[in-house]
Amino acid sequence: MPKPVPRNAFYAQSGGVTAVINASACGVIETARKHKDRIGKVYAGRNGILGALQEDLIDTSKESARDIRALRHTPAGAFGSARYKLKKFEDSTAQYERLIEVFKAHDIGYFFYNGGGDSADTCLKVAQLASRIDYPLQAIHVPKTVDNDLPLTDCCPGFGSVAKYVAVSIREAGFDVASMARTSTKVFILEVMGRHAGWIAAAGGLAAEKAGDSPQIILFPEITFDEEKFCARVKECVDRYGYCSVVVSEGVKNAEGRFLADAGTRDAFGHAQLGGVGPVVAEIVKRKLGYKYHWAVADYLQRAARHIASKVDVEQAYAVGKAAVELALKGANSVMPAIVRVSDKPYRWKIGVAKLADVANQEKKLPRDYITADGMHITAKGRRYLAPLIKGEDYPPYRDGLPQYVTLKNTPVKRRLKADFVV
Repeated sequence: MPKPVPRNAFYAQSGGVTAVINASACGVIETARKHKDRIGKVYAGRNGILGALQEDLIDTSKESARDIRALRHTPAGAFGSARYKLKKFEDSTAQYERLIEVFKAHDIGYFFYNGGGDSADTCLKVAQLASRIDYPLQAIHVPKTVDNDLPLTDCCPGFGSVAKYVAVSIREAGFDVASMARTSTKVFILEVMGRHAGWIAAAGGLAAEKAGDSPQIILFPEITFDEEKFCARVKECVDRYGYCSVVVSEGVKNAEGRFLADAGTRDAFGHAQLGGVGPVVAEIVKRKLGYKYHWAVADYLQRAARHIASKVDVEQAYAVGKAAVELALKGANSVMPAIVRVSDKPYRWKIGVAKLADVANQEKKLPRDYITADGMHITAKGRRYLAPLIKGEDYPPYRDGLPQYVTLKNTPVKRRLKADFVV
């Protein structure tokens, strides 16, 4: 019986990048290279799914083993990512048909899409269309999101490193503010990411190991913001400890259900564009209490901070990339490798499998029992969940005091289709 002819793979990164998404890319590419009898080349999409739509592919076989290995400690998206949401399949199939057309032209038999909930939906729809037209394609979603809001996985690669950065930052800022509070800033506010789910804000709570530790207050999207209650707690902390530090999630809402920082615009995914909740909360502190304050936005720093990445997060990011290829080689389709927690102490985990139909367009919020009864901090249960995810350090190599990251050649693949596609 003749051996099957190796088919090529397509890999793309989607949405906001993380400190460890390239570790997943490394896992995909290194694992695929070990199975050259089944997988030919791994092509990457330049700027995510746009690379497939515009037939702008990158030949990763042109990269050395050393450079691919260096992806494991390099932040952001090595091939470029994009916030680009495909139209609903029911409204228009043109984009999905274009993807299949490009895949046919380059003999793509494996589709590895590295992203969050919207990416899971795209991956599922591409698999469904391929099946409908009898095009042999195995579509595997590789989980990634700093928001930690994908269902059916204990945690999401990218989250552990953001959690570590936020916890470390608010602890260090707390020491700074406490030392200057007598004559200077009394209230410090750190704004972190998290539109609907407060996982990142909750991670800041890990820095507070005893009463009075920074942060004294956490504001979650899951808890309606109560201005009077908040101000009373700030005053209580300043009176008792001399200062107050606050972690606030960008998605905090008021009693009317509106984002405190709603700028009135929408992003590429149709989500409300948030204009910065940190200064909004700071203004409340000034207006109601008159305290001198300072606010900061972690913004891109929190998701790009590979220099302080969680070792657990790096290992899990690589593992889901590796597992995606292994699942494809076993014949799996329309699935996602998921992280399964085996135990808290010692922290042990393994890779499981989730169906994309159960993952796409679902959002996992912070459980209420992870939040204290007053809605302003994390519980012991929340701490037990979060603490293992920031464990360990996995420093990148340094030279002359700076981390050394890799920039790939990203050699383009010759186009085979004549027609361009307008996105």
